Amino acid sequence: NCQLSARPKGTLLQSGATKRTVNCQLKKVVLVDCGVKANIIRCLLRRGVEVVRVPWDYDFNELEFDGLFLAIGPGDPERCDVAVQHIRKFLNNEQVRPCRGICLGNQLLARAAGAKTYKLKYGHRSHNQPVQQVGTTKCFITSQNHGYAVDDNSLPEDWEPLFVNMNDGSNEGIRHKTNPWFSAQFQR
Repeated sequence: NCQLSARPKGTLLQSGATKRTVNCQLKKVVLVDCGVKANIIRCLLRRGVEVVRVPWDYDFNELEFDGLFLAIGPGDPERCDVAVQHIRKFLNNEQVRPCRGICLGNQLLARAAGAKTYKLKYGHRSHNQPVQQVGTTKCFITSQNHGYAVDDNSLPEDWEPLFVNMNDGSNEGIRHKTNPWFSAQFQR
């Protein structure tokens, strides 16, 4: 079993937050914390991974890890350029490692890949947003609370939409065509 523990006092990150880590024997995942919910961390721990939680503006690229998780959070993705630059550096690394983003993490991954985001007219703020997986008939009823979306038309050639909102046709997720990088605008 993996356990949550704090690094010794004095181990500070760029934003002044204390680095928190989870110790176990399996894969190590860096979690970029943009406002993560505790249940997301619990879900990762149940899957037997070591979680290294870092603030949104921390350059995690110098750490040794097996995968990257871009967590949820509030706000305008255009105001998170520091995080986007760190994610872009990760995507351009010769060592290809998995990356998963949710909610704001979806928008940050898209921006790091070179896509644009925009403010939705009304936002998606409910517990019953229908989302379809692109290329399938699978539809999910999702819970959402966000005001920005990824512009599908700005996705680079090696990226594609993964999910679409059935109410307004906006992007709900992206994936890279060959590398293990994907994200969703919602939580299931």
